[in-house]
Amino acid sequence: MSATGMRNDTAPAPLGSRAGPVMKTAIAACMRNEGPWLLEWLAYHHVIGFDALIVATNDCTDGSDLLLDLLAEAGVVTHLRNKVPADTAPQHSGMTLVFDHLSASDVTFLLHADSDEFLNIGLGEGRVSDLLERAGEADVIALPWRAFGDSGHVARTLPVLPAFTACEAEIEVERVKFKCMFRHRNFTHANDHVPTGSRLDDPLVLAPSGKPLGNAPLFKPKRVKFRPYPRAIGRGEAVLNHYAIRAADDFLMKNDRGDGQGKLTGKYRIGSAWHRAANRNEGEDRSILRHWPETAARMAEWRALPGVAEAEAACLAWDSARRAQVLTPENRRRWTLSAQEAPA
Repeated sequence: MSATGMRNDTAPAPLGSRAGPVMKTAIAACMRNEGPWLLEWLAYHHVIGFDALIVATNDCTDGSDLLLDLLAEAGVVTHLRNKVPADTAPQHSGMTLVFDHLSASDVTFLLHADSDEFLNIGLGEGRVSDLLERAGEADVIALPWRAFGDSGHVARTLPVLPAFTACEAEIEVERVKFKCMFRHRNFTHANDHVPTGSRLDDPLVLAPSGKPLGNAPLFKPKRVKFRPYPRAIGRGEAVLNHYAIRAADDFLMKNDRGDGQGKLTGKYRIGSAWHRAANRNEGEDRSILRHWPETAARMAEWRALPGVAEAEAACLAWDSARRAQVLTPENRRRWTLSAQEAPA
């Protein structure tokens, strides 16, 4: 990788093109104060084959922006500093930076994900190339969420992938939402779930299986569900493992960190509708761990880079100190619904 976080520059494909050489891919996230989880998220997605790793940060106080600067100097990641304009959601301005950055790159496909989402590909060897081999003709590949719960952990527990294996037994049609991997040049922007501003009249949406789906969600206000559901959910071709809870204390700390959409609506409370929907522990899935030996080795390799281990340790120390300040008995009570308050 070059210092820009890209590999082997070539001329970008024209708008709408589905032909050409091997397609390059990027994963991008908007983050704030995600230092404890940063290296694992980057290493895993590097291992499964993303050509570019991009993180836009805003208003970090935990030192994760400094950690990203060191990784960027080593060519591991592209770090974009996001100065959020007034009355703008951090994810909106962050994705503007990502689109601008990619406009001059040779990247074809972009996955917009969060730091608690890991792409789990069941096809072939579980690499991005296996997904593209099956669904690479798409303008948009629809990726269903699979909810992973706290696995009984209360305090911060690292690393995530080996520790949090409890999940919903099956993806449920009533609850499922999607995120997308898409040809970024065919859209003007992206929200947290789908690309927006299609430059095409009829963008092709495929399930990870390669089967076609309706593209209506790309043009409607509620843009999170693709149909037909049985085809969209699939049978293990690819999902986003969604660790929205992690440990219970991690979930509560989201009240302090803030929301990427620039709003807090009370959802980060134990027992809230969101907590109950995301904290699923009735099943177990360890399939993502086939990449764990490589991921752990990549993390160790990067920690050996100048200053990286020290910067990560500083993030962890900051996080521990902040938890001691924030997770007071009073706040724990305030952020935990009683049985009477919890939605039915």
